[in-house]
Amino acid sequence: MKIFPAIDIKEKKCVRLVKGDFNRKTEYNISPVEQAKKYKDSGFKNLHIVDLDGALTGETVNLDIIQEIVTKFDLKIEIGGGVRSFESIQKYLDTGAEKVILGSAAIKDKNFLKDSCEKFPNKIALGLDAKDGYLSVSGWKENSNQLTLDYLKKVNDYGVSRLIYTDINRDGMKQGPNFEETAKIADNSSCPVIISGGVSSIDDIKKAKELNNKNIEGIIVGKAIYDGDIKLEELANELDA
Repeated sequence: MKIFPAIDIKEKKCVRLVKGDFNRKTEYNISPVEQAKKYKDSGFKNLHIVDLDGALTGETVNLDIIQEIVTKFDLKIEIGGGVRSFESIQKYLDTGAEKVILGSAAIKDKNFLKDSCEKFPNKIALGLDAKDGYLSVSGWKENSNQLTLDYLKKVNDYGVSRLIYTDINRDGMKQGPNFEETAKIADNSSCPVIISGGVSSIDDIKKAKELNNKNIEGIIVGKAIYDGDIKLEELANELDA
């Protein structure tokens, strides 16, 4: 199972939010590039990055940081946060990012998702952020009134290459991911699924592996690393050889 350590960037700093709330933000005294180096040095090959400035503005605000991380460390990066145009997708791919995550824009406009998958084959990941079974959009401030599984069934044949499923109620709470719901999503998804939101300890990583669901590709770990609940060395031990 792939492990994706997370970097959320806001104003050039590493931050973590609780349930996507910008008013409940923790800043960490390390730059995104330094954090990426720590991950690389610990043996990680994949990285999950969210540009929170981009999420608010719809622009590729931290493109220079992404470029520096890819160039220096040769990591496989999935990047998201306010991606709303082909131009933004192209800019991120030009940095050498492996995949670009579409979220709100894809949920609000399925055609944008479909066209993006056709234009950038095997490069588009879909971020589904759900609360109580319904998809949320616009930095999790709005309920889309779409049931997650209903939406997934409609877009399953579009050519999405990876699906990142986040349970908003768990995000940043360190209460453990919603394994049950993620397994349901994986069973209905035509592409591999990444578990996101709520990882609190190394036990959660072990549990994810024990699901033994062939369609679950990996898991994202964020706040638990920054807060010291999971040591990078022990997390690295869980990496597939």
